[in-house]
Amino acid sequence: MLVTLKSILTRANKGKYAVGAFNVNNLEILDAVIRAAERMRSPVIVQTSEGGVHYAGMEEVVALMRVEAKKAKVPVAVHLDHGKDVALLKKAIASGYTSVMIDGSSLPYARNIAVTKDIVRRAHAKNISVEAELGAIAGIEDFVSVAERDAHFTSLEQAADFVRKTKCDALAIAVGTSHGAYKFKSEARLDIRRIREIKKKTRLPLVLHGASGISPELLKRMHKHCSVFGDCARLEGARGVSDRMIRAAIKAGINKINIDSDLRIAFTAAVREQLLKDKKTFDPRVILGSARTLMQKVVEEKMKLFGSAGKA
Repeated sequence: MLVTLKSILTRANKGKYAVGAFNVNNLEILDAVIRAAERMRSPVIVQTSEGGVHYAGMEEVVALMRVEAKKAKVPVAVHLDHGKDVALLKKAIASGYTSVMIDGSSLPYARNIAVTKDIVRRAHAKNISVEAELGAIAGIEDFVSVAERDAHFTSLEQAADFVRKTKCDALAIAVGTSHGAYKFKSEARLDIRRIREIKKKTRLPLVLHGASGISPELLKRMHKHCSVFGDCARLEGARGVSDRMIRAAIKAGINKINIDSDLRIAFTAAVREQLLKDKKTFDPRVILGSARTLMQKVVEEKMKLFGSAGKA
């Protein structure tokens, strides 16, 4: 069933669990996410980045997500991730998203408030939820690019003031994660205390971006036949957020967790395996079907980890 982000996160906030927000760019990824949600009886958020919109087209991808969401037997929110372009955000509000994210994290604080307030006003008038961001998350993913030197943690002093003035429905915070597959040089260390304190000050659903685990098992599968493809250096040294840190973040107050890189790795690993296993097929349904199966398994495991399984 098609629902708003606020309705999903309000329940998650009360129940002290998190809901996965999975980036989708095509039918196979979307289908994998919806199948996983129904099998796990979990609410879910399907989202597109600005890059995803430019790749697939806003009208096309929104129509696809809304059709799948309406047919689903679990709550599904259709979300625009990391909206930096105000014109694109306005178009998204008019196009059928049930929630949008305004990312004004790179703006001066007062300007971030002003831009966020405007988007909240426009979205709430159409019963569309709004996620905002305070603090800059490092890393590169699609059209999001923040150098490590420019990243900064969310201010405890500003958090409550920002939420009060903008009236956003969810707040993405910077606590040590990073976009992309190369998140850490050593073990992941998130500022769990900061999450806990921001939660106390805002009582709002909090969002963790850049939270993919970069599974060593999936990387191993992808690299198994790398000599055949000549790409053994692909994703060399990639490292993500551990399950232990994710559990601690949820316990501290995180209610929405964004996942993209894990799906990309699963997609790549499965396609490579299928091409090597069946060297005669050229049917994209067979090749991409294997990717859909593996991505569904990844999403199911995330739903168990986040505590949303069985909550639909």
